[in-house]
Amino acid sequence: MSSTPLKIDPTRASTLVSQLQGVQERILAVAKGRPVRLVAVSKLKPANDILALHEAPQVKHVHFGENYAQELQQKAELLPRSIKWHFIGGLQSTHCKPLARIPNLFAVSSLDSLKKAQTLNRVRGELMMSSSSASSQKIEKLNVHVQVNTSGEESKSGCDPGQETVELCKAIVDQCPHLNLLGLMTIGAIARSKATTPENENEDFVVLREQRDLVEKELGLERGSLELSMGMSEDFEGAIVMGSSEVRVGRTIFGERGSKAEAKVVV
Repeated sequence: MSSTPLKIDPTRASTLVSQLQGVQERILAVAKGRPVRLVAVSKLKPANDILALHEAPQVKHVHFGENYAQELQQKAELLPRSIKWHFIGGLQSTHCKPLARIPNLFAVSSLDSLKKAQTLNRVRGELMMSSSSASSQKIEKLNVHVQVNTSGEESKSGCDPGQETVELCKAIVDQCPHLNLLGLMTIGAIARSKATTPENENEDFVVLREQRDLVEKELGLERGSLELSMGMSEDFEGAIVMGSSEVRVGRTIFGERGSKAEAKVVV
């Protein structure tokens, strides 16, 4: 963490806490007692906002998601180690090494190839070994979600449903001892997201749930042991009704985002 303290604006902090609590209340209303992880998506928002939510005694939020690898690295350097980071953006091969070296990176949620899994596994293993021989804080295995292209859109990353998804999940379990297969993730079609309500099933969520069941069966895993990471600001309540274990919410908590060119890591 940076030695220079970040300034927190009390008015801004109060607004953020209120908006995050509003999302938490909406989650509780549809989760029916089932635990659902809320990842606050802080891309293009300053580290000051993240610290405000992390330190606020009312929430003490720990799970934050970032879409850009370099931005995540910068924020991880500035902010407390107690934050649990999630990389949720498109994963490029060049991202794997620097991401796996972030000690408090909780999860990579957009894994879509064995080559990237192998790099994450190797570099995370090196970090775990170096930390065990030093007096530093213990480094955990890196959690991963395999991204599935449930909508079949060419513009979307992810494995095709079926054999491709099953084979990557099996390879992670069998060949990557420094990774933990947490579950599957999807970013579905925008039109389907906008049409989703707690009463109206989203086709992408149906497909992801079917793929989770298939992977568990093919790999001989306990039913329900793999997570479903699905649901964002537009559709998280509908996703939870359909079994989501993790939702990624940004705009509803942090407000509208400006352009990447205008974004500042610290304000």
